[in-house]
Amino acid sequence: MAPALTRQIEKSVRRLRLRVRGTVQGVGFRPFAYRLAREMGLTGFVLNDGAGVLVEIEGSDVNGFAEAIRTQAPPLARIDSIDVVELVPTGGELFEILKSLGGATATRIGADAATCDECRRDLRDPASRFFGYPFVNCTHCGPRLTITRTLPYDRAKTSMAPFPMCRACAADYADPESRRFHAEPVACPDCGPKLSHPVAEVAARLASGKIVALKGIGGFHLLCDARNNAAIGLLRLRKSRHQKPFAVMVRDIEAARRLARLTATEEALLMSAAAPIVLVEPLAGQSFDLIAPNLARIGIMLAYAPVHHLLFDALVTPASHGPPALVATSANPSEEPLIADNADAERRLGEIADLIVTHDRDIAIRADDSIMQVIDGAPAFIRRARGFVPEPVDLGADGPSVIGTGADLKNTVCVTRGREAFLSQHVGGLDNAEAIRFQREVISHLCSTLDVKPEYAACDCHPDFRSVRMAEGLSLPVVPVQHHLAHVAAVAAEHRLRGPVLGLALDGHGFGSDGTGWGGEMLALDGHCWLRAGSLVPLPLPGGDRAAREPWRMAVAALRAAGRIDLAPRLWPDHPGVAQLTTMFDRGMRPSGTTSLGRLFDGAAAIAGIGLTQRYEGQTAMEFEALVHTPRCLPDGYSISNGKLDFLPLIRCLAEQGLGGIEAADLFHGTLIAGLADWAAGGAARFGSRQIALSGGCMMNRVLAAGLLQALRARDFEAYLPRLAPANDGGIALGQVAYARHVVMNENAISGENLTCA
Repeated sequence: MAPALTRQIEKSVRRLRLRVRGTVQGVGFRPFAYRLAREMGLTGFVLNDGAGVLVEIEGSDVNGFAEAIRTQAPPLARIDSIDVVELVPTGGELFEILKSLGGATATRIGADAATCDECRRDLRDPASRFFGYPFVNCTHCGPRLTITRTLPYDRAKTSMAPFPMCRACAADYADPESRRFHAEPVACPDCGPKLSHPVAEVAARLASGKIVALKGIGGFHLLCDARNNAAIGLLRLRKSRHQKPFAVMVRDIEAARRLARLTATEEALLMSAAAPIVLVEPLAGQSFDLIAPNLARIGIMLAYAPVHHLLFDALVTPASHGPPALVATSANPSEEPLIADNADAERRLGEIADLIVTHDRDIAIRADDSIMQVIDGAPAFIRRARGFVPEPVDLGADGPSVIGTGADLKNTVCVTRGREAFLSQHVGGLDNAEAIRFQREVISHLCSTLDVKPEYAACDCHPDFRSVRMAEGLSLPVVPVQHHLAHVAAVAAEHRLRGPVLGLALDGHGFGSDGTGWGGEMLALDGHCWLRAGSLVPLPLPGGDRAAREPWRMAVAALRAAGRIDLAPRLWPDHPGVAQLTTMFDRGMRPSGTTSLGRLFDGAAAIAGIGLTQRYEGQTAMEFEALVHTPRCLPDGYSISNGKLDFLPLIRCLAEQGLGGIEAADLFHGTLIAGLADWAAGGAARFGSRQIALSGGCMMNRVLAAGLLQALRARDFEAYLPRLAPANDGGIALGQVAYARHVVMNENAISGENLTCA
């Protein structure tokens, strides 16, 4: 060969080092890179390490390889960045997958993913060795977060470590042409986990009206036949869940379509790898009165684990009843966290379930089902957990590592690393020892898998919150963040809003910086500076926390504030508490006040005849929303003065005219939307902002949230809802860490005294 031609060929060979960051472990990225390199005739290696995936590639088309890595990554991969370094070619004949390296962790594990189409086919193929195996998985599906103890993501560091692969599984694991090439949870009936009871027995128990506790991916479900009213009633009785809605699990999207009127966005959510519960509208003629009493929507999810698919295959229902459907609710005694441990299940579920079905693969970290709805055409979280955690929120810039301990209701924890904020799965209410233990478990797991040592702790300002005690016990400098400020800061962080932001934080209750109860707040926020720009007109809060459980108290209080307490005895002539409270007001009682929109909802719903007490948080407001047909605004139903928004004219109208049902729901929601839009527009004009963040638990009300978005856009404002975190207290931790980083980076005093500035 001529020397000149030899030099030209040698020059065409290049070697690149690719550092790939993101969700790139446990998703089939190494086998993908391996197959791609072999197909392109390239040499080098790929490996996992603490920072993500490292690839060195050599050959004549390394640029084409780098582009394919970016554009053709496996379906569960999420690439944040690819750093490229040119190296000197070293020669070689092979492309290899090398042993993983340790080191400081800068990557992340993927979220758990629903069983893929190929694995479902294996599950039902008599010729497959995975036929009928309730733990089938591959690199495109199966458990990730819930089996991972630490990173890098290798079998030895997961709860699959006790299950040595058989010869067939080891061959799949080592075969680059297999879908299970380097799939860490790979297993089969010969070598993998096993159920404690046959699927056929489980199906037979359910068909006979029994309640089953079934261990799944992130914890136990309590299951019963969704078409058996007696079974549903028994489950409610045993679980002490008398009216709170249950979710329904069905086999596939075709079965879901026979139960509910689904939009394209709702179908996409149901069929996604995350497989959340989605709130949807039932089809006419479908009754879910015992499953979701007095509500207009039901929560539906598709079978997402192999055992679910096998169970639905085994269930048979009469043709007239349609496809089988199961009530599927978190297996836990009332108000306690999800149970994930076999011994715990046997000890604590024995009085609830007729059959407890376990398996011998440990759940390293428990995770509830995520719950979502579609608002204004886009998904929004009600509960963020399995399928989405630990996908991070990109904060847009690096900063110190902060841990936020969230609120005491709907608790989540958040940890920042660089520019990323990792919001934990749903923990729940911190009102019992099991919940506190779970929160500690989540903090430890998050910090361990992220390899993060937080520098600061952020928490609520409430002096009695258990989440505050948790932050104070971490031996870190503590940054208190006011509750409603955290709501607004979470939206600003998620959407990476810069400059002044006007926020409406609308919820049930939060401890205000003045020591009073807030819940209907207009806040102006710019980095670490914020101020309270307005609020709802305060209402008396008779009975304190009892008022949240007994809406009749807020109804009487609202009538008192509206100057029509005389109507209370006429509206509820036989209620002894109403007469007593009315008398106490007449004698000059002055209870503490609250600006809470949630409490205003309670009072209005009680006046409209929805209910005088509630068995679960937000019940009357949800039932009120369910009645809305066409929202309409009451002329002069509200007033605005000096930043205070007053809906007492609306309250007077509801009571004086005796409005109830659809008429009251339409008028209340329509007037709320108009009043809040006017209020926000005025505040935004005062502070020179076109950006309006909407958050707080009241933004879970789809009618209110969508109507407010549309009303603000009609005035040319940029209005934002939370999309990556819940609008309720499940998103508080995200706002805490985002705001605390601003405080720390601006060298503010780390105390509650200097957190507010004009």
